[in-house]
Amino acid sequence: MAQLTDPDARVRVLVADDENLMRAGLRLMIDGARGIEVVGEAADGAEAVTLTRELDPDVVLMDVRMPRMNGLDATRALADEGARARVVVLTAFDTDDYLLDALRGGAVSFLLKDSPPEAVVEAVLDAARGGARFSPSVLTRLVRLAAGRPAGAASAPSDDIGLGGGSVGESGPGAPSAVPSPAAAPAGVTEREWEVAQLIAQGLTNAEIAQQLYLSMPTIKTHTSRLFDKLGVTNRVQLAIRVLELSET
Repeated sequence: MAQLTDPDARVRVLVADDENLMRAGLRLMIDGARGIEVVGEAADGAEAVTLTRELDPDVVLMDVRMPRMNGLDATRALADEGARARVVVLTAFDTDDYLLDALRGGAVSFLLKDSPPEAVVEAVLDAARGGARFSPSVLTRLVRLAAGRPAGAASAPSDDIGLGGGSVGESGPGAPSAVPSPAAAPAGVTEREWEVAQLIAQGLTNAEIAQQLYLSMPTIKTHTSRLFDKLGVTNRVQLAIRVLELSET
């Protein structure tokens, strides 16, 4: 799937939800926010697939439980077709099966419908530019599942958090951590890089990490890039999993 490279580009969004009020609310929430344009609405998964073909949106906000074709099947169908659009699942149902099926089917983000408006806006922007974003309980469980640990072992989640580069929600300094702190950084990783890694694993965004550590955004991005290389990962979810593994050894 392609992604936007121009940070000032318009982000075209298709909203797929079987509830008229939910679609209307999402349109009011995101249309016109920070360059986002809602270009269409779908009342079920089959219509979402058809409209994605016709409208070629950058992002599809996809509900899960819909008639005719559910959102998970629609997400898989779009991936199978090689659709350019990136799917952000937005659902009221927080289950491991939905989470894993959505990600395996090609979704890039998974948010709950009780997420604050800014979290939805950030998720759309992150998706369009190649990032991922998860609600707090989802992120904690995802890291545990991917690391092969029981989901119930995770600690209480912080406020809404993301894995993209934006700032969202009320997470930040003092938020509860799902990651235990080791005594020292692993070999080859500096103490400052390890501080950044642990905050990423807690779900803080680059802006929040910069604020907490009193560093600039470019510095945080540099540390993150070096962490990817040193720890052999390619994205922030994999980095969070690796930090968890290293912290529990």
